[in-house]
Amino acid sequence: MINKRLLIKNLLAHNDESSFYDKKRQLNLHTKEGKAKFVKHICALSNSNPTNNSYIVVGVEDGSNEIVGTDFYDDSRIQNLVNAFLENPPLIQYENVPFPNLPKENVVGLVTISPNGRTSYFKKNVYTIPAGAIFMRRGSNSIPVDALVVEANRLNEIIVNSIENNSRNSIEHTLEGVIDFINNRHKDMPAYYKVFKELFIVCWAGNKKVVKGNTYYSRVDIELINEQIKLFYSALDEVSIEYTDDTFSITEYVALGLNDKTSYYPLEKLTISFTDKGSYHMDSQLLFDPPQYNEKLMYHIYNSQLALLRKLEKNIYLTDREYRDVSNIPSTLMICYLNGFEDAKQRLADAKPLLKAFPDPAVYVSFKEAMRVLRKMKYDRQVT
Repeated sequence: MINKRLLIKNLLAHNDESSFYDKKRQLNLHTKEGKAKFVKHICALSNSNPTNNSYIVVGVEDGSNEIVGTDFYDDSRIQNLVNAFLENPPLIQYENVPFPNLPKENVVGLVTISPNGRTSYFKKNVYTIPAGAIFMRRGSNSIPVDALVVEANRLNEIIVNSIENNSRNSIEHTLEGVIDFINNRHKDMPAYYKVFKELFIVCWAGNKKVVKGNTYYSRVDIELINEQIKLFYSALDEVSIEYTDDTFSITEYVALGLNDKTSYYPLEKLTISFTDKGSYHMDSQLLFDPPQYNEKLMYHIYNSQLALLRKLEKNIYLTDREYRDVSNIPSTLMICYLNGFEDAKQRLADAKPLLKAFPDPAVYVSFKEAMRVLRKMKYDRQVT
């Protein structure tokens, strides 16, 4: 079992970017350019490493190797993005790895690209990359090639195996992880742990409340300690947690509503199943059925949100009511999009600089939460 925090440290310590490893300050998967660049690197790393894992580390300064972190990214459907653009796509996994020096809402992202022994290439155009394009790594660069014969790079295989073996977990690392989670990082709220199959330890923390006999948690942080993976984090949403001797399930709810009338809607259920053979797998199920409203009411609300955004763009004075209403822009535009206003999603994405610069930091948190929900819905369907 690999400790992912140790793996990242070993990648950063022993290797600059190479034909099996890349690092990024952040990923931008909201634009076609960002998607194209990400899939290009996946394609190149896969083709260059047909017999060993390759990696992308997200949240690291390129020049200094400083770990600065990135937002928690909980979309297991990122595989759908790769499948949509690549023929012979490799199996990839995105994991969120907490580091002690980072705020608890930030992590380092780790993309693991598993070997598949086949040539990956673009099956359709995206941004400036044409259909049929093949990429591979030359040092730290992903470059196009006319053709490629997949051959094992024995040196890469030896180096990667060594790095992974030196990143194996231990009882000491596991115990330190549990103690750090409970006593240091979550001193301000109740924290819990559960052992599965006498091997795996899941820790979680959150503010607990009971409604009609059901238990919910807010400000939730959940980690699989053995591998130093953050399974879930949200500053806003509420979740319910269920577990048996073999499984641990997280059901996430989102608060949506208009005119100060908010209800909670189930968004997604993530279930981790542990086996007697010392392995586990995760399955996610999208549950979201968004609320629908009167069309005439939605036109009025949509136009009022656009008017408020224009005031922000032009730096026009806001009344006290308008100032408070800014915090509702992300969720309201998301509701508009889910009620048939197709351009509302792009309007929300374009408003990112305005909402990020707003004096109340909770506004930008709301923006990221709304985009996260929309991303889940998009990747649950066909990616375009």
